[in-house]
Amino acid sequence: MSKLVTIYGGSGFVGRYIARRMAKEGWRVRVAVRRPNEAIFVRPYGVVGQVEPVLCNIRDDASVALALAGADAVVNCVGILAESGKNGFDSVQAEGAARVARLAAEAGVGRLVQISAIGADPDSDSAYARSKARGEAAVLEHFPTAVILRPSVIFGPEDGFFNRFAAMSRLGPVLPVVGAATRFQPVYVDDVARAAVLGVTGAAAPGIYELGGPDVASFRDLMRQMLEVIQRRKLVLNIPFPVARLMGAGFDLLQTMSLGLISNKMITRDQVRNLRHDNIVSEGAKGFADLGLQPTALQSVLPEYLWPYRPSGQYAEIKNSARNLRAR
Repeated sequence: MSKLVTIYGGSGFVGRYIARRMAKEGWRVRVAVRRPNEAIFVRPYGVVGQVEPVLCNIRDDASVALALAGADAVVNCVGILAESGKNGFDSVQAEGAARVARLAAEAGVGRLVQISAIGADPDSDSAYARSKARGEAAVLEHFPTAVILRPSVIFGPEDGFFNRFAAMSRLGPVLPVVGAATRFQPVYVDDVARAAVLGVTGAAAPGIYELGGPDVASFRDLMRQMLEVIQRRKLVLNIPFPVARLMGAGFDLLQTMSLGLISNKMITRDQVRNLRHDNIVSEGAKGFADLGLQPTALQSVLPEYLWPYRPSGQYAEIKNSARNLRAR
């Protein structure tokens, strides 16, 4: 019988790519998610019955244990960018990661891959970064042979980064950003998935790997690249950190006063703290080269999924070609 991998958060942005690749490797894939009825799109990743979504709440021992029963390997992709209700940074990214690792070790699972993030630091001023670091420490405590992947900002067709700002660029002549000088090293989502597969199959040695693409650029320059791809001319305006902190505090307060009915999808105080720090691979850290992988360049992928944000959408290239013909 084919080996089985349980992927917690396997229908999310990163998880679905790992699920697809594991299915192509011939593994049975169990996608553990809170709402399996919204994850049925993963089934066609393999043959009938090869990829199945199952109900799981990472905050509950019994639920996590049931999802990993009989698994040969486990991947934990669960993470949040902002807290909401019971889904806090510690409960999801620290305690949740610890729970998965502890129960996987108790069940005799062979391999574990933890998706973390560049910037994970127990001494960070960001609650997000601290919880990621605590999650890593707990994983290594319970499962010392784990592979931990720390990607920079991840891009791809379903991303919440370039898609978000490309949509914002439609609204006016200015594109506001916080931390315009902060540097990022965007990494393609399928490259992260390839690294995860190496961890699951045992081709990657245990340890921590920081994953960044071949391009390092400031937030402002990334937005300019994106605007060039979507063929829009906008002023990229930096919002000073003091102003951003006030904005984050206001949006956080609104979420609290509404008892969570109004979710802060703009910017939180913690996200402002994170944006003060560069998000690039550390000097001397293990990365793609140690995995034998070549990361994908940003510009080779962005045009493939950002074209709907162009003023003429799918007809942009045809219009440009026609314009050139008239000029002749």
